[in-house]
Amino acid sequence: MKQHRGALTIANLIFAVLTILGGIGQAQTFDHPHPKGDMNDIGFYQPSSSTESYPILQGKEVRNIIFCIGDGMGLGQVMLAQMKAAGVGSKLYMERMPVVGIFRTHSANALVTDSAAAGTALAAAVKTNNGMLGMTPDGKKYQTILEAAKAKGMATGLVATSAITGATPAAFASHVKSRYMHEKIAEHLVENKVNVLLGGGRKFFLPKSDIHSGRKDEKDLINVAKRAGYTYVQTAEELKSAQGPYLLGLFQLGPLTTKSPEPTLAQLTAKAIEVLNHTEKMLFSSKKGFFLMVEGSQIDWACHDNDANSTLRQTLLFDEAVKVAIEFALKDKRTLVVVTADHETGGLTIEGGNLRGDDLHVSWSTKGHSALPVPIYALGPRAGMFSGVYDNTEVPKKFAQLLGIKPFPKAME
Repeated sequence: MKQHRGALTIANLIFAVLTILGGIGQAQTFDHPHPKGDMNDIGFYQPSSSTESYPILQGKEVRNIIFCIGDGMGLGQVMLAQMKAAGVGSKLYMERMPVVGIFRTHSANALVTDSAAAGTALAAAVKTNNGMLGMTPDGKKYQTILEAAKAKGMATGLVATSAITGATPAAFASHVKSRYMHEKIAEHLVENKVNVLLGGGRKFFLPKSDIHSGRKDEKDLINVAKRAGYTYVQTAEELKSAQGPYLLGLFQLGPLTTKSPEPTLAQLTAKAIEVLNHTEKMLFSSKKGFFLMVEGSQIDWACHDNDANSTLRQTLLFDEAVKVAIEFALKDKRTLVVVTADHETGGLTIEGGNLRGDDLHVSWSTKGHSALPVPIYALGPRAGMFSGVYDNTEVPKKFAQLLGIKPFPKAME
């Protein structure tokens, strides 16, 4: 590591200007008035009344997997949310999970990954270049753990607060050279017959002739999905009564607002679990289970903006969804819940404050992603497999092992 001191270089001058304009690298007083108004409000979040670890569930085989990914969520983001929610002695719901590990996040071509390469590692157990989805740098496509679960007869689902065609959900059910190929990704999601698809991104499903379309062709993927057996919903009210076995919910043209009257991430997660749990019992008399990926997409975006208030809110919204998954798992006894991040964003550091979580001061080292390893939390049968320090590609390999999927990773024909 080199340190540069002394003469003011052009790079240093640019950095100084950016620091003045954007607060890069400087401590940010957390309680500073925030221009987004209600983004400061965390009254929706009810902290856990206990700090005890949830029980370790033993003696059962894994039937269901709920994989929760907080995009950009490192230990700094977790601690920020925990401190502001209830103070230094508290725990988020994810922090009460009994097994904790850590993994590295680099991509095939960079120490600092993007969400596409990280998502591919977490879905297909292979390294790829930043920007690529579901394939290695040479263009060879690899089966994802969701696709493998589906082939095994399991019900499958994807939930996100981004467009459902965003990099992380796309990594589990599409194979494209660029994460920005949203039109093709939307086609892949429907073609793959993922049982539950809930998020934003309606514009990528609408034909070009529709004024709100984001497509360059006349494919009407919503009608294609309906003909394939999907129930289609656009509002929280429609979601309440919707049933499977196939459910497509697109609640915004682009990403979700994460505000009322939209369903919350926790509500989306609860509905996905309800539909998938019912679907696997309805379609498969042998109860082959389900695989669900839930992404808190906008933690990452808040961190890119170096916005501590929004980072807090998005992390707590995500933790609410984690709580839903945990509660189901504790009742079901055969569900594994794994919570992690694809990478850390912002280089978030807490520099000061008091033990009550008041007057916190945080700083950011970047407006991009960082190379920091990220935490992973697990609860349920065989959760102990996720302790230790390892590479991100090991996560779906562990899923495959628990579900009896071989071989994995697996190149597609």
